[in-house]
Amino acid sequence: MTYTLLNIVFLAVVALVGVAAVLARRSPNWRAVGLASILMLALTAIFDNVIIGTGLVAYDDSLISGIRIGVAPIEDFAYTVAALVLLPAVWELLPKRHARAGGATASPATDARAATVDGSGSGQNKDS
Repeated sequence: MTYTLLNIVFLAVVALVGVAAVLARRSPNWRAVGLASILMLALTAIFDNVIIGTGLVAYDDSLISGIRIGVAPIEDFAYTVAALVLLPAVWELLPKRHARAGGATASPATDARAATVDGSGSGQNKDS
């Protein structure tokens, strides 16, 4: 299996999660993702070139496309791209936790239970 084929399979799964976040109308702030992408792809280019150039990592030339950024094959950047899409999309798809007074967080279910103890939303028990 070539690195390109492996990347296509992996990136297809990532794309499905990203599309799910967009369809759920909970897509991440893509501007922030774009800015993070510039930084992360630059760091990937630097560090991949260092580790490949020093011989710590090597690629079989028959398994890569031949397109390189420096000495790093383009396929090596797919993992960074996947993380830049997958992590914010999964974050947006996770249930939201709302901040409470005092900085603690609670789930919406916890807030609903507190609001229904006495019906007033104060969370106080009627007996107290």
